[in-house]
Amino acid sequence: MPHFFVNSQNINDNIISITDKDTYKHIARALRVKKGEKLLLIDENQIQYETVVADVTTSEVIVKIENSYKSSRSLPFGLYLAQSPLRSDAQSFVVEKATELGVKGVYPVCSDNCALSKEIIDKKIDKWQRIMFEASKQCERADIPTCFSQDTYENLIKKFDRIIVFCERIASKTLKDIKPIKKGENVLVIIGPEGGFSEREFKLFEEYGLDMLTLGNLILKAETAVTVALGNIIYEFTSANN
Repeated sequence: MPHFFVNSQNINDNIISITDKDTYKHIARALRVKKGEKLLLIDENQIQYETVVADVTTSEVIVKIENSYKSSRSLPFGLYLAQSPLRSDAQSFVVEKATELGVKGVYPVCSDNCALSKEIIDKKIDKWQRIMFEASKQCERADIPTCFSQDTYENLIKKFDRIIVFCERIASKTLKDIKPIKKGENVLVIIGPEGGFSEREFKLFEEYGLDMLTLGNLILKAETAVTVALGNIIYEFTSANN
């Protein structure tokens, strides 16, 4: 069933009026939704609405609510990703999969061995945000994650109380060796570029006493490491919080 985001201000009694231009075009023009068809909607309060189309006009789609409930499609803790952007399709893959895996935000970091320059990263932020928005609709997320402006490891370390760094070549500990992530806790996951972290960055992580972990003996491409790391965190810590 198609899934779209709406604003609660457009809900009156049992009726939702979809007037956002992009959403309207997607529903009315691209999907050519007709009266009687069903749509799945969600508002900023993470309330899910099962609806049926009552009318499609030249400027709005009007739907009737058949059922509503709090969405369960979110993690019990805040998961954030700080990642050194990759080239072309690889980075699009990263932000799409991070969205599917429940991250609340992605922080692009122009690390010492980053494949992209700071100038190029700045130009790509809007594109990555659009990808995350579309992925949120496709996987029926309860919210839309944010692709933040680029930042530095130094600044991010000061923003988060809980940080996990995946650095394959020097780490021996795994997720099973660290304290569990608590419900409601915000955790930042740091994953480096294809060429790995620099010695300066390793020293920075050590200086702050961050958890530096491995994903195993296999050498993974950076985009693979992102999906494996986030997936392992979800598997290891969500069941204990439910």
